[in-house]
Amino acid sequence: MTVYSYKVQTIAGEDKSLSDYQGKVLLIVNTASKCGLTPQYEGLQKLYDKYNEDGFEILGFPSNQFMNQEPGTDDDIQEFCQLNYGVTFPMFSKIDVNGKSAHPLFRYLTKEAPGMLTDQVKWNFTKFLVDKDGKVIKRFAPKTAPEEIEEEIKALL
Repeated sequence: MTVYSYKVQTIAGEDKSLSDYQGKVLLIVNTASKCGLTPQYEGLQKLYDKYNEDGFEILGFPSNQFMNQEPGTDDDIQEFCQLNYGVTFPMFSKIDVNGKSAHPLFRYLTKEAPGMLTDQVKWNFTKFLVDKDGKVIKRFAPKTAPEEIEEEIKALL
């Protein structure tokens, strides 16, 4: 099993199979608009701009599970990301990343790349690096800045 087995919904409400990203290096991130780490959108966008043409994609999944830091609708989230950070990488519909209602993709990611103290996603901006074959390579902590992941992304491209 790989990430390509999963279907998700885009922020515009369209069904999307992750198999559409086959052969690309992915960084899957749970995001939030009202978090102290929200400025990471800027670093993520820089990575996306730099490596997208080489086969790199960032997939953003808003979640409101951490102190209600993503309260808006999908439209609100999309507008916020574009206006404040110029986000052009794919964003998806708001989901749960932990618990019984966690999206199956995040259940898979946390199983494949367990955390230090818990397998749960600990906070907004937890990042999962996935290789071109759809295998989860590594989990990065919320406070890990996007630029700190650049060398590992380049190595997989």
